[in-house]
Amino acid sequence: MEIDRNIRCRKQDLLSYFRGRSQEIVAELELEYSINDYKKKTSALNRAMIDSRDNLLAILEEKAKSEKWGNEELLECALMIYYTNDVVMLEVRNSVWEYEYMSFSRRIGELWEPFCKLCFRYPLTGISSFLPPLFSEVKRQLTDEISLYISRLAIKEEEKSQLAKYYDKVWCLVTSGEIKLECDLHFLKDGIRYIVDFKSGFGSNEKGNTNRLLLVGSIYDSIETEKYRCLIFVRSSENNHYLATLQSSGVWDTYTGDDTYGKIKEFTGYDIRRWIVNNVDWMGDFSDLMKATIKSHDLEKYLIW
Repeated sequence: MEIDRNIRCRKQDLLSYFRGRSQEIVAELELEYSINDYKKKTSALNRAMIDSRDNLLAILEEKAKSEKWGNEELLECALMIYYTNDVVMLEVRNSVWEYEYMSFSRRIGELWEPFCKLCFRYPLTGISSFLPPLFSEVKRQLTDEISLYISRLAIKEEEKSQLAKYYDKVWCLVTSGEIKLECDLHFLKDGIRYIVDFKSGFGSNEKGNTNRLLLVGSIYDSIETEKYRCLIFVRSSENNHYLATLQSSGVWDTYTGDDTYGKIKEFTGYDIRRWIVNNVDWMGDFSDLMKATIKSHDLEKYLIW
């Protein structure tokens, strides 16, 4: 496989490469797993396919750096590598363990997030990544602020002590479980720190995730030393009341469907929606066996990016 600028236009070459690699991987795994271990086998298969993709991407980045490619060239090559790898990864997983609607719809959603994040990895604008804060750091900062505020109140010392105890009780309730402030994407633009959570869609089982996002968004909103803005990018245009709850919360800005792609273009400078329209053709690119599975299980409606 020759890696050059034109690989962004060589879909069939990449499909052939990944299909050849997938056959090697399956042959290796058949020596390690029995027929009954198909779940473990498919997990190992997916990991190996991702490793194959990342190896190709590392070579691509090295070539791009040495030849001084622009980020648009690099991004379009990376998008084609990711997409063709996704096609073959779905095919080969299906050959080992046939997809049904739930696992297939979930998997398509899982593949969408890293694909979109490539635009932020190779942006055409001046955005940059940043490391999200630890919750322990935020808690310490807020605790110091409230302690200073209480200490300056014109009240008796025992009243100050009582206020501090009540404040500690509230923290005990909030920190009864682990709180992770790290989300799917963090980038800096024009002095604003953006926190992004990607979602394939909001279904009937999103209550726990919605509550977590409300808490995380509220914590970021309370940080006064830095300016944060929390965004949710949703693939699907059809969602339910859980997304509506986040939309009305005042701490998350939410975007769905084409609006999501519009915001990605705004931040990164690249029109990923146009790339998808011009290059993504699941049913045209899938193998005959995969097409048969898609049609027999009525899965084509999930192939919408």
